Amino acid sequence: MNADFIFDKEYKNNIFAEYEIKFKEFENCTFNHCDFTLCNFLGTVFIDCTFYHCNFKEAQVGHVGLRNAIFNDCNFTSVNFAMTDQILHEFYFNNCLLDYAQFYALKLKRISFTNCSMVSVDFMKTDLSEALFDNCNLRLAVFTDANCEKTDFYSSYDFAIDPEKTKLKKAIFSSEGIKGLLAKYNLVIKD
Repeated sequence: MNADFIFDKEYKNNIFAEYEIKFKEFENCTFNHCDFTLCNFLGTVFIDCTFYHCNFKEAQVGHVGLRNAIFNDCNFTSVNFAMTDQILHEFYFNNCLLDYAQFYALKLKRISFTNCSMVSVDFMKTDLSEALFDNCNLRLAVFTDANCEKTDFYSSYDFAIDPEKTKLKKAIFSSEGIKGLLAKYNLVIKD
């Protein structure tokens, strides 16, 4: 890759080297079965890009710009998104592994997570208003001081959210999910 701006290109089975994508802008590109674990994302921007079966496990994604990026079946285990570019970012996760990921203090209004494993994810102080968690495993996820107003948790499971430490006005839960809001009280709830 020599150009700083790459448009409408498809990458398949690439293992990207540490500095191969640094300071590059990708627009309308598709990435299939690519490995980004070694990459330095400084100054990297993805606009209208789609990722399939890509590996970002433990990647240092700080300072990456994600504008309408869609991730399908990707591995983001232990990735810290807290330092991603906050200007006009928009990204979506479908069938992704996000265990131990960190979204600390990001503005993720209307973000969508569908069929994702999100064990021990850090959402502290994150704006998740109007977000969708569709059939996600949220075991041990932390929502302290997060804004989850109008957030849809209806089909997600295994979460424990403290309503006294999280903004939940008009958030959507199933009757089964209500148990996750009462977990801190150590109650026995029988069906």
